[in-house]
Amino acid sequence: MKIPGPDAPVLVDRAALQARRGRVRPEALFLHRAALSEVEDRLELVNRGFTAPAIVTPFPAIWSPAFPQARIAPDDDVLALEPGAHDLVIHAMALHWANDPVGQLIQCRRALRPDGLLLAVCLGGDTLRELRAVLGQAETEVAGGLSPRIAPMAEIRDLGALLQRAGLALPVADSVPLSAAYRDLVHLMHDLRDMGETNALMARLRRPTRRAVFARAATLYADHFADDDGRLPATFDLICLTGWAPDDSQPKPLRPGSAKASLAQALGTDETKLRD
Repeated sequence: MKIPGPDAPVLVDRAALQARRGRVRPEALFLHRAALSEVEDRLELVNRGFTAPAIVTPFPAIWSPAFPQARIAPDDDVLALEPGAHDLVIHAMALHWANDPVGQLIQCRRALRPDGLLLAVCLGGDTLRELRAVLGQAETEVAGGLSPRIAPMAEIRDLGALLQRAGLALPVADSVPLSAAYRDLVHLMHDLRDMGETNALMARLRRPTRRAVFARAATLYADHFADDDGRLPATFDLICLTGWAPDDSQPKPLRPGSAKASLAQALGTDETKLRD
């Protein structure tokens, strides 16, 4: 996926997304709980405390108990965060629905104090790869074409580049693969609806999909992906992004040629010069 710029066409229908989130069942938000666990684990590895956190999330009930002092901001196009007010900003499982993900991260950076930490968690490009494959093939076979059904989530290399574009220092991006198993396609679709992750694309079909498309997709899913027990696996690609607001106290890379010891010395080997 190519990351859109601020002048790109609107991808997500925010009104439809809010309507879908309004029908969420709290017990279905296992992805947000997994993201919270990842965030807590990563913060434990940071050798410092945070006294002024902020969390960008559509579901504060998941995050507030773990960060009772945090300012909670919804994932609107314009984030309700004050510049320079926070030493930690967590963008929690909403970046994959942003029309301008770069703008979201830039706003988070502006909300950070110098040497403040941004930690963003979102769904990445491998999410629902099985469902995307079978729906695409089924719709092509039955209807003779494709329609936008699942948001084109960004790959980890693209998301990592966002951190640098947003002006953050020491950027790191990595992924945590998760998998869930479902008894059938209907069960999976219902779970996606209950977690507010169904189709909210601006270009989505505005008429009901033919039943034959889903029937064919269910057959393809079972034929190509079912496990030994007949259950259907669904992949969720959790991407974790970290970056720091620039500060003079942060380590800087050395200038080329300024090292005081050679690599050979560090490895305990002899250095051999190359022939001209």
